[in-house]
Formats: sequence, C-alpha cells, structure tokens
Amino acid sequence: MWKTALSLVAAVMAGVLFSTAALAADLDDVRRRGVLRHLGIPYANFVTGAGDGMEVELSRMFADHLGVRYEYVPADWGTVVQDLIGRKVQVQGGNVEILAEAPVRGDIIANGFTVLPWRQKVVSFSNPTFPSQIWLIARADSPVSPIRPSGDINRDIENTRSLMKDRSVMALEKTCLDPSLYDFKAAGADVVLFQGKLNELAPAVINNEAEMTILDVPDALIALEKWPGMVKIIGPVSGKQVMAAAFPPDAPRLLEEYNRFLDKIRKDGSYLKIVKKYYPSAMFYFPDFFAGLQ
Repeated sequence: MWKTALSLVAAVMAGVLFSTAALAADLDDVRRRGVLRHLGIPYANFVTGAGDGMEVELSRMFADHLGVRYEYVPADWGTVVQDLIGRKVQVQGGNVEILAEAPVRGDIIANGFTVLPWRQKVVSFSNPTFPSQIWLIARADSPVSPIRPSGDINRDIENTRSLMKDRSVMALEKTCLDPSLYDFKAAGADVVLFQGKLNELAPAVINNEAEMTILDVPDALIALEKWPGMVKIIGPVSGKQVMAAAFPPDAPRLLEEYNRFLDKIRKDGSYLKIVKKYYPSAMFYFPDFFAGLQ
C-alpha cells in the first residue's frame, strides 16, 4: 500500500512539475529570473544571424528597460510558437489545433513575425513593430510585366493573381508565405513548396528554381538592394499587414510593458533610428505607418 501511495504521489508531483515547466513567464517571473529570452529566427534584417538586426536591437533595449539580461534563443518556423506557449500546434490554412505540452524556451518572439489570424488564436501580439504585405516577385528578365496600380487594392490583388496562372510560384509552409493562406491553387498557380529558408527564396528564383515567388515586404526590400536589376515586383497578393512581437497569452503584464516600451522609443526617436539603420527605404513604401515619427 505504501509503495502504491508513494507511486501515486510521485506521479502527481511529476505532473505538477511538468505542467509548471510548460507555463510561460510573465513580467514578475522574467524580472525574478533576471533574463529575457528572445526567440528569434534569422530572417531578413530583423535577425541577421550575426548577432544584430532590428528585432535583436529592440529586444536588447527591452531587456535593458526591464533591468534584466538579454539572451538570444535560436528557433525555427516550425516550432517557434510551441517554444513560446509550451504547447505543440498543428496548422492547416487558417485553422490551428492545440496538441501536447512542450518545453517553454523563450519569453518573446521577435523576428519580423507577421500578425496572422491563426497566430492570433494562440499568441498575444504587441502593438505593430513594422508594416508588411505579400508581393509577387519574378526575375527581371521574366516576360510577366508588373501590374499597373489601380488605386483599389482588391483589384490589384486579383490582377496580380491572374498572372500566376500556369506559372510556377514558390512558397514556404508554416510561415506568412504559406500558399494555403492565399489560395494559390484557385489562381491556377503551379505551387512549388520551397524546402529552404525564407531568405533563400529570392536567390532561388534568380537561379531558375521557379518562375516566381512570394515575399513579404521586408525580405523583398532586402532582395532589391542585394540583387539590383535581377528581380522585380509584379504586384501584391495580400492587403496591408503588420508585424509585431509575440507573447504567451498568460503573460499579459509582460506584453503591456513591451507596449509601454515601444511607445516610449517611438516618441523619443530611438525606434525610427533603428528602422532607418536596417530598412532605409521602408518609409518610402509605407509613409502612413511611419507618419509623425522622427
């Protein structure tokens, strides 16, 4: 009986410990621990992989704001959400299923993380940190010409989609470039699921691995700067989007403090200074988003 009782106690304690380990950290927990764990994926100029990037600088500043040490935690697109919320997720288009528990590895996701409907179901987003949109990109020598903007975003999207018909278009699952989010099959596109990284899509098109690809604005701007005269923008395949930092749903005070921090640096000029450092042309493409900042 004693052995049985002890076994039951041990099982209960193990369950409690496992559940506790899966819980995210809120503001007081981060300060008590003394470190902010930044989940990041090398992508465009948000996280360069060389120890810098727009989101790296913002997250370091946020750690300083909290009075704690900054720690970068490498992640990948397929598991970064579970690393934050402590639960595995399965995504199909706009639907998401919550699965088994998983270890919590970080306190914030910040790497040009687009606010998508399915993500809003499982994480809490901060106020926007960067504007975005999904564009169709082709090689500069492609016979497909860029659309003529009509002033109506929905018409522009339809005109762009019509140019995909019977052409190979690369996309990347489990990211903001997942083809299921934009119903490319209905557009008649020959969807090519890319197996590399987000920042490898543009060079893959340049190397003739597909006729076209979709990119979000930040990566497209980098591609235009890095390979001038080798790629061109055909048109939009989505409306305006925003990127933001993501927090666990059970860390409301940490999210609230981040929004306070973001508001502060937008007002004192620190935020725009970092944007100009990593995305100097962003103000040209999205003047409304940056209006009033200096």
